[in-house]
Amino acid sequence: MAKQYPRIAIITGATSGIGEATARRFIASGYAVVGNGRNAEKLRALEQELGAAFCGIAGDATDGTVLERLFVSALERFGKPADIVVANAGRGLGGSVKDADLSEFEAMFKINVTGTLALLQMAAQKMVDELQSGYPKKTADIVIIGSVVGRHISPFSAVYGASKFAVHALAEGLRRELAPKGIRVSLVEPGIVISGFQDGAGYSDEMVQTFADRFGPLLHGADVANAIHYIVSQPPHVHISDIMVRPTRQDYP
Repeated sequence: MAKQYPRIAIITGATSGIGEATARRFIASGYAVVGNGRNAEKLRALEQELGAAFCGIAGDATDGTVLERLFVSALERFGKPADIVVANAGRGLGGSVKDADLSEFEAMFKINVTGTLALLQMAAQKMVDELQSGYPKKTADIVIIGSVVGRHISPFSAVYGASKFAVHALAEGLRRELAPKGIRVSLVEPGIVISGFQDGAGYSDEMVQTFADRFGPLLHGADVANAIHYIVSQPPHVHISDIMVRPTRQDYP
């Protein structure tokens, strides 16, 4: 008989940083995880390391067929639909409105906003159908990774921040739509987290060192994963709708 897991989670961007740390945190808590990322080799390594509770699905998180596979795989692999979705896949783009490399903007916007919207829509539609009248005995969670610069404008990260402002609007719109149906939509807004994000955003080593000198010790993925786990582990009638997580010394943004 297949093992019964109390909760089944889908996590995009699961091969590094916050996504990988969240997968590890969930599995340590007894959950099962379907993790998505573009690095198929890393996903296979995670399957070997984390065991039967982790299922890796390689592909682009902006591709609707890949997103559909995540939900199908949750049901086929673990025997019941996913009741947690963590919309984590995204990328950064350093620079101000005046100086940002706009040749990179479309790709950033596609993953940060268009891809996130597609995942949120798919998750919402499936969860409404699956939860039906289950609340308040059970709930479902959609957790969206935003950013402090999606709330507090930084002129040096304004173009990336604009994409996160958009994501925050989607999160609040979805929260207001789904809350009456017993589904929790939560926004997590990290400050500076040391991960592969900085390389992808084009941040120089000198800039990262400046962050560390000014704000350190900086956050790591596990710090944000703990906040995400706190959100989804609350009783069904308790909804943590927003959490901002900063390094203690980060005063701005």
